[in-house]
Amino acid sequence: MLAFWIIMSGMFDGFHLTLGVISCLLVVLMSDKLLFHGVDDKLLLRRTFGMAGYLPWLFWQIVLACLDIARIVLSPRMLDLINPQIIHFTTRLQTTFARVTFAQSITLTPGTVTVFKHGNELTVYALTQETADSLPGEMEERIVRALESEA
Repeated sequence: MLAFWIIMSGMFDGFHLTLGVISCLLVVLMSDKLLFHGVDDKLLLRRTFGMAGYLPWLFWQIVLACLDIARIVLSPRMLDLINPQIIHFTTRLQTTFARVTFAQSITLTPGTVTVFKHGNELTVYALTQETADSLPGEMEERIVRALESEA
């Protein structure tokens, strides 16, 4: 949030940076119970560190998926490379936060869209057979380690 504020303000002097830090801290303090109602502080801290480790990996997967989609779209054999399908699977993620993170991560990755989520059941659209075969896969494993495994 602070980085976004700095980029959008365009002011890099001490006064404006201090105001940015104070503003961001006030927003966090006023909204933490609204966003994380009933969540233990220890769990919140563990989830924060878990997400800090998971997000760089997710961003890299998004880059790789973008390159893969570009390769498919630019290929003269595009129609041979795609095999759109809807797949259903059950995730082993136990918490709602982890399941929603998983569903959103799938949707953020080009070539896949979470179509429906109900409890542990997910329905996902996949553009290629390789993508469909990779679900739930490594993404689910990383979310288990980041958000559900004991610290």
